[in-house]
Amino acid sequence: MEAGTLIFEDARGFGEAVGDGGVLLGLDLGTKTLGTATCDAGWRFATNGTTIQRGKWGKDRETLAALIKSRSVRGIVLGLPRNMDGSEGPRAQASRAYARNCAEAFALPVLLWDERWSTQAAEAAMIGQDMSRAKRAAAIDSHAAAVILQGAIDRLAGGVL
Repeated sequence: MEAGTLIFEDARGFGEAVGDGGVLLGLDLGTKTLGTATCDAGWRFATNGTTIQRGKWGKDRETLAALIKSRSVRGIVLGLPRNMDGSEGPRAQASRAYARNCAEAFALPVLLWDERWSTQAAEAAMIGQDMSRAKRAAAIDSHAAAVILQGAIDRLAGGVL
C-alpha cells in the first residue's frame, strides 16, 4: 500500500483502516523532542509515554520501530499543529512530512489530528497535579501526546465520526 493512502485527516477513514480496536500510538512532534503516548486496545484511555530526544529521521525511526513492535501498535495518531484560524504554517508541513515518513517506514495508518490547545490542556492537568515547573517541562510533550491521542480515540470509540 502506498504511504499516501495510509494518511488520514478524518477519523472514519482511519478507523476503517485500523479495524476493530488495537493499540494506537500518539505522537506530539516538536523540533527537539517527540512526545509519545499509547492507548489500550479498546480505545478507552490514553496514557502518556516517554519523551524522545529527536535526531535525524533514522534515529527516530529506530526508536519508534522498537516501541511499535513492543506494544503491537496498529495505528499512529500524529498531532497536526494548526493556527487558531485553521490555517497551516511550517510546523504543520513538518508534521505532514513526518506522517509520510511514518506511513512509509511502518506501513501503518496515520491519523493527523488537530492539536490546537493540546499543550495547554496537558500543562493545566499537570499543574492540577501540583507538578513542579521542571517536571512539567520534561514531561509536557508526552502529556500533550496523550491529550492528542485521547481526543482521537474518543472520536473513534464514541462513534462520533
